[in-house]
Amino acid sequence: MKATGFACVFFTDEADRPLQLRSVYSADHPWQLAGGTMDPGERPWQTAARECREETGITVEGPTALLAVVYGLPGGEWPYSTMGVVFDGGRLTEAQIESIVLDPEEHDEVRVLALDAWRPLMPPRDFARLSSVMEARRTGVTAYFDTWDWETA
Repeated sequence: MKATGFACVFFTDEADRPLQLRSVYSADHPWQLAGGTMDPGERPWQTAARECREETGITVEGPTALLAVVYGLPGGEWPYSTMGVVFDGGRLTEAQIESIVLDPEEHDEVRVLALDAWRPLMPPRDFARLSSVMEARRTGVTAYFDTWDWETA
């Protein structure tokens, strides 16, 4: 079996509202966490920290708490299984959020909303993953989310 790996950093504001980035290249998955695909020889935390820095300008120290393990089966859009992890980036102040510098080749907006406000903006599976990550943050129990399949939205 072949698989690709990814790693993300999950942030909220001080009121525990999730922060996400709007993708310029994925209409099917418009709102994303800071993160991306692992480079050859890179470990998950290295990927999460590098991608976070590249996509937001935020340097995170860690590794931090692991919030979720995410798995998806391959599909027509993506020929490999996908395995990834989501690390806890903590709570950002309003000033930290305002200082985010996006990579315009990847994202064009930062948004912070209450969890339920994200539902109409995301495919159901993406919202379910975000909800799982929020629950893991709340309970301290790492989420195992294994329905990140490419065949369904």
